[in-house]
Amino acid sequence: MLYSQQKPFDELVAYLEKNNSVFLIGCNGCAQSSGSGGPKQIAEMKQKLTEAGKKVTGTKSIEFLCSKALVKSDLKGKIEQLKEADAVISFTCGIGTQCVAASINKPVYPGCNTINLGGERGEWAGIERCMECGQCLLYHTGGICPLTACTKSLVSGACGGANKGKCEVSPDRDCGWENIYNRLKERGLLNRLEDFIKPLDHRKIQAHPDMMNLARYGLENPGKVTDMPKPPPAPPAAAPKAASAPAGTAVPGANPAKGVQPK
Repeated sequence: MLYSQQKPFDELVAYLEKNNSVFLIGCNGCAQSSGSGGPKQIAEMKQKLTEAGKKVTGTKSIEFLCSKALVKSDLKGKIEQLKEADAVISFTCGIGTQCVAASINKPVYPGCNTINLGGERGEWAGIERCMECGQCLLYHTGGICPLTACTKSLVSGACGGANKGKCEVSPDRDCGWENIYNRLKERGLLNRLEDFIKPLDHRKIQAHPDMMNLARYGLENPGKVTDMPKPPPAPPAAAPKAASAPAGTAVPGANPAKGVQPK
């Protein structure tokens, strides 16, 4: 699973500074398990945003936001509510937010940061990937992750080495930043390229020791969690009995002087 935590509420309100209405999408998979994007959290967020003066046009919780097929099919009944919204906030991992952004022709903002738990993750059918950086940048990049779409993981723009839309490092791959540019242009958001993105805190990309003590980390990495019950220690093995030696035979390690009797 991918573990996510909701972004600070002030950050979400800042995303919506120029948006009056918003549609909220949650994930009943990993995000619900993480307590960051299930139906309960979506209902709470709707109330908080409403109290902050934002119009929530609708909400939807989908089983797994990491599947674009599910996203597109489950949102069919919400078309009018989506049209009414200026933007969408997706409460899920980085992969789920990228899938939502690829499925909806709307500005899609990340409602969560994806936290590194250590270990390996499964592969998803789509091209979307998440580095679990703990400081999701998808608001600035049109819902395309620069850390995984760009072979150099550049967060401050293209390197300038692309040729005909292909990466200079891996010519079989599209330039991630050209894809970001085209997405932003398509949605009228090219001004996002002027955003100042703070340097990444690479400590957040590493698994934090506190996260390794969670039960969900133990489910992914059995035997590595310090607060999980441990089996009782095995009883000590019984010492082997010494074989009796024939009369007149010296026992190894014994002091022969103690066994000498005066005649």
